[in-house]
Amino acid sequence: MKVLIWIFAAVAGYLIAGINPAIVFSNLIYHKDIRTVGSGNPGFTNFKRAFGNQFAWYVFALDLLKSFVVCWLFGLWFNYLYPGFFQIGVAYTLVFSVLGHAYPVYYGFQGGKGFLVNLSVLFLLDWRVGLIAFAIMAILLLTLKYMSLATMAALVIGAILLIPFHCHPVAIVLYAGCVLFMVVRHRENIKRLLNHTESKFSFGGKK
Repeated sequence: MKVLIWIFAAVAGYLIAGINPAIVFSNLIYHKDIRTVGSGNPGFTNFKRAFGNQFAWYVFALDLLKSFVVCWLFGLWFNYLYPGFFQIGVAYTLVFSVLGHAYPVYYGFQGGKGFLVNLSVLFLLDWRVGLIAFAIMAILLLTLKYMSLATMAALVIGAILLIPFHCHPVAIVLYAGCVLFMVVRHRENIKRLLNHTESKFSFGGKK
């Protein structure tokens, strides 16, 4: 069982996080594929811009919860088999959750960028760091109104803050790798930010 848990965590993390609520809702409710609308990114921000608020926040909540639950459960399981391995189990499962979210087998390996997946699991690694990162994201979003900038800044700072909050070194490295992966996935947003062409986020309905 101590060997199998590493396989189970990888497979479950990938398959569960690969379920994309933005793709599911856009097809079932609006009969459109979110990947063919707006920026083409199958995530919360593009879904909200394309279809408005009515179901967007369900997408937000489900993207947060899917990886939080699977990483939490495997963190507990790891800690049971390897006492003191909760954070390692969480971060290890996150690696495959991020890959599943970004490259889901269900949708031709075309998925989202993974900021909500990373954000949710930060609360499991240290709830204080999670709150700080969420506050940073909220402040930047309310002031500068760039979702991409707010999320990248919040998660990069969150990854760094895991060090002084004494998170397990292995978990920090794994989490930092996931955040770096997410930042790379935002490379087009970074280009638009530098060119001052990035769209601003609005809490209102579809424009």
